[in-house]
Amino acid sequence: MPVFFVPPECISQQAVSVTGDVLLHLRDSLRITVGEIVLFGDGVSRRYRTEISAVTKQALTGRILETLTQAEPRAPALILGQALLKGDKMDWVIQKATELGVGEIVPIESRHCVVQLKADRVDNQLARWQRIALEAAQQSEQWRVPTIAPPQSLSALLTGRAIDTTTLMLAERRESKSLQAIELSQDVTGSIMVLIGPEGGWSKEEVQIAEQAKVVPITLGQQILRAETAAITAISILQSRLGKLG
Repeated sequence: MPVFFVPPECISQQAVSVTGDVLLHLRDSLRITVGEIVLFGDGVSRRYRTEISAVTKQALTGRILETLTQAEPRAPALILGQALLKGDKMDWVIQKATELGVGEIVPIESRHCVVQLKADRVDNQLARWQRIALEAAQQSEQWRVPTIAPPQSLSALLTGRAIDTTTLMLAERRESKSLQAIELSQDVTGSIMVLIGPEGGWSKEEVQIAEQAKVVPITLGQQILRAETAAITAISILQSRLGKLG
């Protein structure tokens, strides 16, 4: 059963009441009827097993049968810093990274990016990416929907990161340690951020910025992967090593 995320204000002590897009999807697309069981999530740390009691044009309401609480995390949260990719590749990375449990995705405006977002399109694009993440989180039964941050330069991202964030950069054709072999912090209060470059790779200036910021260069091996493949491969390895997969 997929989980459907709703704003916390839709959830009371004993009932759930939803409107808007969630109502339309459940009522018109899935044709949910009275008596069916639906799993709702607040996007923070709780899920609600709910029996639908009424379906109208205005709202869908249900009685909460059981409240489930997410267990305390046993490993650091994972952040993906992904350079902007052309076509639907960025959409695909956001979708798959969400399915793999990434907590935040930061689009990076790299020098070698083929795609450059216009200022008047940023809000619409962010909203679109957030919807992709929401749908992927629902389908894969995640507890949380990852945040999609506004696009920013590598310099701005590294300057604004939290002090307890371990930062890794996938940097091919450089002397780097294997992602399988580097030491990873298990401090649940911190985060691990992995940076993936664009199709054209990182510029020399960006590599220098990363070096000055004490970013750890990593490699996935001798083969050269497409940017979107490298992103999902790196996330899968990290989540496996952190005990979140398998």
